[in-house]
Amino acid sequence: MPDWQRAFAAAGATVDVRWWDDATVDPAAVRYVLVWDPEPGRLAKLPKLEVIFGSGAGVDFITADPDLPRHVPLVRMATPGAAQRMGEFVTWAALSLLKGARRIGAAQAERRWDYFEPEWTAPETTVGIMGLGHMGAAAARMLQGIGFPVIAWSRTPKQVPGVRSYAGGAERDAFLTATRILVCLLPATPETRHILAKPLLDALPDGAGLVNVGRGSQQKIEDILAALDSGKLSGAVLDVFDQEPLPPEHPAWTHPKLLVTPHLASLPPRSERAAHVAKLIAAHERGEALPNTYDHARGY
Repeated sequence: MPDWQRAFAAAGATVDVRWWDDATVDPAAVRYVLVWDPEPGRLAKLPKLEVIFGSGAGVDFITADPDLPRHVPLVRMATPGAAQRMGEFVTWAALSLLKGARRIGAAQAERRWDYFEPEWTAPETTVGIMGLGHMGAAAARMLQGIGFPVIAWSRTPKQVPGVRSYAGGAERDAFLTATRILVCLLPATPETRHILAKPLLDALPDGAGLVNVGRGSQQKIEDILAALDSGKLSGAVLDVFDQEPLPPEHPAWTHPKLLVTPHLASLPPRSERAAHVAKLIAAHERGEALPNTYDHARGY
């Protein structure tokens, strides 16, 4: 908590920053909250609440609360640094799949000299991004910078320079057929739940790669492991899981074609998040509209 207080003070915030479980805080005095996974019903007990700030890009843990006060604006964390970090992670993941990083790491752990020749280069490898929002656009630009052709699929057409945009269910299979490395950056909605399952994976070219930096709820892990076993997928990088932390006995940890990372793709440091929230609080108090506000009807 002292780290958060110092960060808000350094950002020039005039709010009194207190810990969520501070028993001395009067619920009627709370105007703003910064939360990730608040216990159900707690937010509804804050009668003067003006804005809910999510501490991460995803807010599904917050919206899962059946008593969530839906009239209070819910703002997703979307700092410039978060997009930069996501772009870096996605580019690293694509290169890791391209160059066999999982195989190299396993050989080093065993002190085994495992020489092999990666087959593809970036210009020969089309990366398809599902979800071309703030972070997807940043990832597309970085991937293009090292030579990857980039295409994208989303619910509605998007415009990013150099990126061919596919949209809607009618164009999804054409997008998948043209994708050599698939990156999932979709929001968590009922429509995207378990989207990364056998029917979608079967539409990819044989030997495709997969990167999921969206939500754990979007993947059927058993279908992904089966596709890795069969060779349908040549490799995968998964940063999100239905259950986190991933249990130590889970087979994903030891799969030879799978890189597991602990949900760290794009979380900015506390200093950056505090500065961002302080800026938004100041804007709100000036009567300005807040960006990246969650739309309950759309689900993101």
